[in-house]
Amino acid sequence: MADPRPRETLAGSCDYDATIVGASLAGCTAAILLARAGARVALVEQRPDAAAFKRICSHFIQSSAVPTLERLGLLGAIKEAGGLRAHARIWTRWGWIEPCAESVVPSGVNLRRELLDPMIRRKAAETPGVELILGHAVHALIREGKNIRGVEVREPNGQSRALRARLVIGADGRGSRVAELAGVRTRTIPHGRFFYAAYFEGPAPVGAPDGSAWFLDPDWAAAFPTDNGLTLYAAMPTKQRQNEFRRDPIPALVSYIAALPDAPPILTSRMVGRAVGKIDIPNVIHTPTAPGLALVGDAALATDPLWGVGCGWALQSGEWLADSVTPALLGQESLQRGLQRYRRRHSRALHGHAAMIHDYATGRKLNAVERVLFSRAARDERLTLTFTAMATRNITPARALAASLPRVAMITARESIARRIGGRLHRPT
Repeated sequence: MADPRPRETLAGSCDYDATIVGASLAGCTAAILLARAGARVALVEQRPDAAAFKRICSHFIQSSAVPTLERLGLLGAIKEAGGLRAHARIWTRWGWIEPCAESVVPSGVNLRRELLDPMIRRKAAETPGVELILGHAVHALIREGKNIRGVEVREPNGQSRALRARLVIGADGRGSRVAELAGVRTRTIPHGRFFYAAYFEGPAPVGAPDGSAWFLDPDWAAAFPTDNGLTLYAAMPTKQRQNEFRRDPIPALVSYIAALPDAPPILTSRMVGRAVGKIDIPNVIHTPTAPGLALVGDAALATDPLWGVGCGWALQSGEWLADSVTPALLGQESLQRGLQRYRRRHSRALHGHAAMIHDYATGRKLNAVERVLFSRAARDERLTLTFTAMATRNITPARALAASLPRVAMITARESIARRIGGRLHRPT
C-alpha cells in the first residue's frame, strides 16, 4: 500500500522516487512493482520504438522466474501470444536426461523476445505511477556528494534533460552505461565459446514443447520450440571453430545441428528471419549497488547464455530490488538499508550459480564432479530431480551437491562392489 504522506515529504526535490534506465525485462519488472507499491517511476529507454526487442537471446525463461511472471500478471498474455510451457531434456554421452513425469519442478516459459519485450513494456507503461520515456539516452549521472541522485539524458532533439530521483536503477544490459558512469567495481571473465542461432519453421523436434540441449563436451547445441510453430536452433562451439561459422554462418549452423546425435529435423525445416551470432560474449560482473544506485539484470550480472538464465534472472532481480527498496522509497527506512538488503539477496541467490557458470564458460570439458552428476542423472530418477531443480535455478549448486553426492557415492560404491564380486566369481580356479 502506498504511503499516505504527501510525495514532497518523501522525495524532497526529486522528480521521481526511482529513475530506471533500460525498459526491457529487468527494468520493466522493477518499474511495475515499484509503481504498484506507490512509487513514482521514470522508465527511460534509449531506443525510440516501443516494440524494440533484444535480438541475441535464447529467450527461454527458467521456471525459477515463473512466480515473477505470475506476480506481474503476464502468464495469461504469454499463453495468448503462443508462448509454451516447457521443461528441458539434455543429451549426454551417457544418455538423455529427461524430465520426470511426476516432477515437482515447474515448467519454464518459452516466448520470443520479439513478442515478450513489447508485452512487458506495454504492461509497465499502463501501470499508474510509471512514466515511459522513449528515445532518451543517458549521458551523465547527477551526484550529491557520494550519492547518485538522478541522470542526465539526451533528448531526440539533442537537448539535455535532468531526471532527479532518490534511486537510480541501471537496467541497461551487459554493456551498462550506468554502471560505467557510476564507476562500480567490474570483473570480466573471458568466454571460450561463441554463439550462433536462427529460427526455423518445420517439423517439431522430439520432445517438443520441451527444449533439448546437447552437452557435447566441450561443445554445446540446443533446439528450443517456441511460439507460432518455430524452433530456435542454437550452436555454441569452442572458439576453435569460429572461422568456419564466420565464413558462412547459416550452412555452418545447419551442418552443426544436423550432425548432432539424435539430431532434430533442421534439414527438413526452413529458416525464418536471419541468423544472429556473437563471437565475444564475456561474463561481466558488476557490484550491484552504490549510494543511490542499484543494478539489475545483465547490468548487474551478465553470464554465459548457454544456461538460459539471463531472462529469468532479469525478471527475478527486478523483483528482488523492488521488494528490497520499497520501504525506503515510501519513507519507512533508509535507502542504504534497502540497497544492502538487495545486494545480500542478489548474492545469496546467484553467487553459487554464477561461479559454476563462469568456470564452465572457459570452454573446458566437464570436470570429474560434473561427469558423475551428468552420468548418474541420466540413469537415476531421484538424481534427475535434483539435477533439474539446480539447472532451472530453483535450488543452489551447493544444495544440489549436498543432496546428490551421498546418493552418487552410494550408487558408485554399490556398483564397485558388484564389479568386484562379479570379478571374483569369474576368476578361473
